[in-house]
Amino acid sequence: MGNEFSKLKENNSLILIPKIENYIEYILDILVKIPRTEKYSIGNEYKLSMYQMLEKVMYLNKIGKNQKEQSIEILNKIDVLLNCQRMYLRIMNKYHWLDNKKFRIAMEHIYEIGKIIGGLMKYYAKNNTK
Repeated sequence: MGNEFSKLKENNSLILIPKIENYIEYILDILVKIPRTEKYSIGNEYKLSMYQMLEKVMYLNKIGKNQKEQSIEILNKIDVLLNCQRMYLRIMNKYHWLDNKKFRIAMEHIYEIGKIIGGLMKYYAKNNTK
């Protein structure tokens, strides 16, 4: 069981953190290029959602694996933020504010992050016996 958790951590830090950093950098490059009117509406909402997600992941990394109930709650909040970001991407793609290739790559980033979040949820749920 501890082995599963160690796969999700590297050098005592969640491997999720650098993946989220790469994702944020990629999305920021996209947001700079969307129409000005949308940059300050959906763009700001998207950025806020990403930064909140990063903050929650950093907090999750800080509390460690000993506070399982709190970790599950944080992971659920991260999952909600990821779902919001998926919707923002779909809207931006629908209105052609980004091309299909960038949309696909961004969704792949989200999918990869989501898989790690799901793995952490399973780990904590399985080991959440009182």
